[in-house]
Amino acid sequence: MEIKTTAVAGTLESSDIQIMISKGSNGIEIDLESEVKKAYGDQIEKVITETLKKYGLENAKVKATDKGALDCVIKARTLAAAQRATETQDKPDLEVL
Repeated sequence: MEIKTTAVAGTLESSDIQIMISKGSNGIEIDLESEVKKAYGDQIEKVITETLKKYGLENAKVKATDKGALDCVIKARTLAAAQRATETQDKPDLEVL
């Protein structure tokens, strides 16, 4: 699957995460901002990476701004951003979740 445009999903509200996905060429590169990065950064990055790979994306730049989101929210926001970036939001692939 190919990224066609830069896309964003999520908000900067408490208990949410904002995910921005754009074209990449060196695998999945994640720039994570989070107040809990020291404790949960590895888990957040793992959830984002696994979700993108299940969706079929191998190369992407991801900017994630976390405000205390649970894993299920991270997956949903990552999938929504990926679908928007690949312009496939009209064909939801919820099995990825």
